[in-house]
Amino acid sequence: MSQEEKLQGQETLPAEKPQYAQLQAHEHDDPLPSTKIEQLELEGEHDGDSSSSSLPTPATASSSSSRTKVSAAAIIPVWIVLSSAVIIYNNRLYNTLEFRYPVFLVTWHLTFAAIGTRVLQRTTNLLDGAKDVHMSKAMFMRSILPIGVLFSGSLVLSNTAYLYLSIAYIQMLKAFTPVAILLISWASRIQDPNRKLLVIVCMISSGVALASHGELHFNLTGFLIQAAAVAFEASRLVMIQLLLHGLKMDPLVSLHYYAPVCALINLALLPFTEGLAPFYDLGKIGAGVLISNAAVAFLLNVAAVFLVGAGSGLVLTLAGVFKDILLITGSVLLFGAPITPLQIFGYSIALCGLVLFKTSGGK
Repeated sequence: MSQEEKLQGQETLPAEKPQYAQLQAHEHDDPLPSTKIEQLELEGEHDGDSSSSSLPTPATASSSSSRTKVSAAAIIPVWIVLSSAVIIYNNRLYNTLEFRYPVFLVTWHLTFAAIGTRVLQRTTNLLDGAKDVHMSKAMFMRSILPIGVLFSGSLVLSNTAYLYLSIAYIQMLKAFTPVAILLISWASRIQDPNRKLLVIVCMISSGVALASHGELHFNLTGFLIQAAAVAFEASRLVMIQLLLHGLKMDPLVSLHYYAPVCALINLALLPFTEGLAPFYDLGKIGAGVLISNAAVAFLLNVAAVFLVGAGSGLVLTLAGVFKDILLITGSVLLFGAPITPLQIFGYSIALCGLVLFKTSGGK
């Protein structure tokens, strides 16, 4: 869950997003270049991809000079395995073990992450970047809180979608995230449309439409929930660029600040959504499953720290595409989710548009 619907896209990011070249300083003539969006999606996958689901990656990433460098060949497979494992594990909890409480599970993941980042801060150098962030009350209220609200909504909605839709179909719908980002950017006039971007929007939109038309078990409720999750995630990524550009935070530092905020927001929602039912049903899964599930999601965010800057934007973009294809294949093999030739054709078109968008710099 918590915390893949991600790198398309890391999780700010999580998630996809969702992924991958080291973020550079904000440019006025290029408000949302694809390299920034990719890293912002990185942890979004950690919670089922938005958990991815994914956690919020910031506007500018920094790497500690004392941090161990890991080659792309070493970290990309680890990231792919962890990112896929989070989504498959969450889906198993929801649909195999019948623990159908996404708000509770997201809250638990975020609580685990809030504790985990503080333990790492005291025992490792992975969160040394937090020393460079001067968090004031004004910044918290103006930036962290509103982005945290969007992030909570993205995580809860993206995880709820797994109650209605297959992993394969959800991954196909997530391909629409760059289109949502562009539409929000154009509507808010922080980026101007051009012919190339319009072609990309048409490619991704038509591909996702074909994939939806070919879905054998289409569920309108699940579709609308996932569409809302994409809208929340795209809004979050745009707001991070607008409110936090120039601020140096890597995925773990970002998680350090956002996890407690999002956990409290979700905790406030819990009585009105799932009530005490999740606590009564904890016996279904046991403490071991609950802890291991949150640990896998947290490890995904640790891997995201080493993934940032480990390879070129193209290499990491292709790694993200490969991961999505593996997830769809795994969904078919492990859970028997049916996919049609029309869906394969439509998703292929959407992927081509997605790769074109990310390799063109989003301009």
